[in-house]
Amino acid sequence: MKKLFAPLMATLATSLLLASCGNDKPATTETVSTVNPADSLAVLAGDSARMAKPGGVMVDGVAMTADKDIVDNAMGAKSVSTLVAAVKQAGLVETLKGEGPFTVFAPTNAAFDKLPKGAVAGLMDPASKEKLKGVLTYHVIPGRLVAADLKDGQEITTVNGEKLHISIKDGKVMVGNGKDAPATVQIADVISKNGVTHVIDGVVLPLAQ
Repeated sequence: MKKLFAPLMATLATSLLLASCGNDKPATTETVSTVNPADSLAVLAGDSARMAKPGGVMVDGVAMTADKDIVDNAMGAKSVSTLVAAVKQAGLVETLKGEGPFTVFAPTNAAFDKLPKGAVAGLMDPASKEKLKGVLTYHVIPGRLVAADLKDGQEITTVNGEKLHISIKDGKVMVGNGKDAPATVQIADVISKNGVTHVIDGVVLPLAQ
């Protein structure tokens, strides 16, 4: 009897183990799918540490740290002051200071200077508030995407509903509308408590604009 009972118990134990592993697999898959975007400060701070920059990413000589939100970090960087002013004009400050998480592709002042003469003034006109909002939200992705998450040929839906096209060449990440020359990421993975910012050298305009 013992000789018959022992193999039976071994088989039962193996079946239970396999069933347990099978039940764990969907949970593991779900966990992987929800890690990004993440919305906890601990995870975002962990990203900073993972990228060997626990003190924050330096922009214009100022540390952008994970204890501040996207807007507060941006306000400390002189090179994106035009963007900060545009965000205020468009009424998006509270949105980008919200829980998020968000991924923001932030054009520099020099990027705005590349636009046709009078374009920035036109966008900043109170009468163009909705158009300005459309341009700015084209640079914002719901969720948190660090540079390692971005893939060549990827298309991402922005907050304004249109697609942003990702391309990678010689290790450089570029974003565009799929028609015009793309903007290049100059400073990646600026971690904030409610998302991540990538500083870019061009303003990406929605094709409808």
